[in-house]
Amino acid sequence: MNLDPLLNFIKFTHLFQQVKRSIYATGEDRLENDAEHSYQMALVAWYLVETEKLDLDMKKVFEYCLAHDLVEAYAGDTPNFGAGSEDKSTKHEREEHAKNAMRTNIPEFGTLHDLIDEYELQDNAESRFVYALDKVIAPLNIYADNGRSWHRNGVTLSAFIANKRPRLQIDPTILEIFDKLVLEITPQEHLFPKL
Repeated sequence: MNLDPLLNFIKFTHLFQQVKRSIYATGEDRLENDAEHSYQMALVAWYLVETEKLDLDMKKVFEYCLAHDLVEAYAGDTPNFGAGSEDKSTKHEREEHAKNAMRTNIPEFGTLHDLIDEYELQDNAESRFVYALDKVIAPLNIYADNGRSWHRNGVTLSAFIANKRPRLQIDPTILEIFDKLVLEITPQEHLFPKL
């Protein structure tokens, strides 16, 4: 076995780990990174599939969770709120360029490239579930962290709901979780900044 391709992929995982997101790591004074986010996604997805007895292919769910943000190793994260949110207009272009760079730099991992393309189509229940979970996991973390990231990024309750809820219609389980979260946080005014 030639170690060079493996070492190249290891370096790629380091790039991915270095991508900072726009929310605090719960209970810490640092931002969460993409590797932590993807790992947590996989664990939470597994938990939900099992406890809610969801009829989903768990292997496919794991793959989507682990791969859904990998293009950010080259494209960077594009947050909905706070610093970097102005990059939304170039997100698609940057991520397409990043996918091409991944194909060039990691050509031997063709199934990964195919999986990322498949995930983006959102044409199966597993990809829709993971997409929606990705949109609700940050708010769950922020709530567990007493709203620090909402304050940091100047996110009001109404802006939060308007940004998230329409995109969660894609999966009924995650939409139900979101609606319960909104009921839980709405009376807790301290979670959001006073603007």
